Amino acid sequence: MITVNINGTVREVDADPDMPLLWAIRDVLAMTGTKFGCGMAQCGACTVHMDGQPIRSCQTAIGDVGAAKITTIEGIGGKVAETVQAVWAELDVPQCGYCQSGQIMSAVALLSENRKPADGDIDAAMSGNLCRCATYHRIRGAIHEAARRLEA
Repeated sequence: MITVNINGTVREVDADPDMPLLWAIRDVLAMTGTKFGCGMAQCGACTVHMDGQPIRSCQTAIGDVGAAKITTIEGIGGKVAETVQAVWAELDVPQCGYCQSGQIMSAVALLSENRKPADGDIDAAMSGNLCRCATYHRIRGAIHEAARRLEA
């Protein structure tokens, strides 16, 4: 059994320590908002936060999490997250939506650290998140709008 703090709740997970965190989240804990994309930490669909920082859960072993606090799309909250999610919906950012939980997790991490990101900051923070539908302009626009609202 491995103890993990996920979305503010300490849970016991019956898993091999080498199991990717993604599979523990989806298959063992039945939280399916975090998606499997490439399995190689290159698409960002599996992005979660570990102690507030975005990580790729497909390449993070559950045994390596230790006492870190894991937050998934199901557990994200607070002013920044609520603003990002509201803007995402209002601006119709998603097309197919598959990558969007990872996109939102990365955007929330960015805006939690930088409330006035320039295009270059956004591009750097979001560079590990691929969108098969190519909604990058909408994503960038939504991040700028969320930043404006957070500054108001």
